[in-house]
Amino acid sequence: MRAWEQARFDALTVDIFGFNAVQIGLPQLAALNANRMPRRWLTNAHMPKQTTLPIALLHDFAELPFASQSLDLVVLPHVLEFSQEPHQILREVERVLIPEGQVIISGFNPASLWGMRQAVGRLSGVHFLPQNGEFISLPRLKDWLKLLNMEVSRGHFGCYVPPCKTDQWLQRFAFMEKAGDRWWPYFGAVYMVQAIKRVKGVHLIGPVWSKKAIQAGNRVPVANKISRKDNR
Repeated sequence: MRAWEQARFDALTVDIFGFNAVQIGLPQLAALNANRMPRRWLTNAHMPKQTTLPIALLHDFAELPFASQSLDLVVLPHVLEFSQEPHQILREVERVLIPEGQVIISGFNPASLWGMRQAVGRLSGVHFLPQNGEFISLPRLKDWLKLLNMEVSRGHFGCYVPPCKTDQWLQRFAFMEKAGDRWWPYFGAVYMVQAIKRVKGVHLIGPVWSKKAIQAGNRVPVANKISRKDNR
């Protein structure tokens, strides 16, 4: 799962440009590794034992310590499903993103073999994934993003093998990765969503270099011309 997510994060973030990017949570994964922004930070709620990058800030995920409209990219790897206030986190992300800023979210898909295994674990007490998580379906997440004027631009599903704990059984079911991506793509154990913050009434205006436009701009309006006939 980590290998699949790392590859997807690298592919999605490599072409996102700007100045400030932040990864919130899951410091074991370098989600901004392929991004080329000059300022990239990793933040978390606590100091973990192992991390791929240095932690820049420790903070409450529901209250982001960033100014409004100050970030170009925010990455949330498995943050919403393990939070008690996922709506508040998304609201904070919308606040700190600049217009046309982007957010990338990864999460566990409840409509998958891993999701079914987790549901059985709640009854049996034997969990395959962390038991304190509440998996959020992709349609539900899209509705939340839509309410915040966040337009989904890309989405990916992955990890179709059954929830096995040994490499031997994972290798036996490795064929399901290609088959699942082709025949039942919406039942992957993990999904990744990329969304863009849309602000109504905001348009990018560039300089006009057309010769006709420049010549037209230099002309004096007819109403301002002084007629010799009127001055006689």
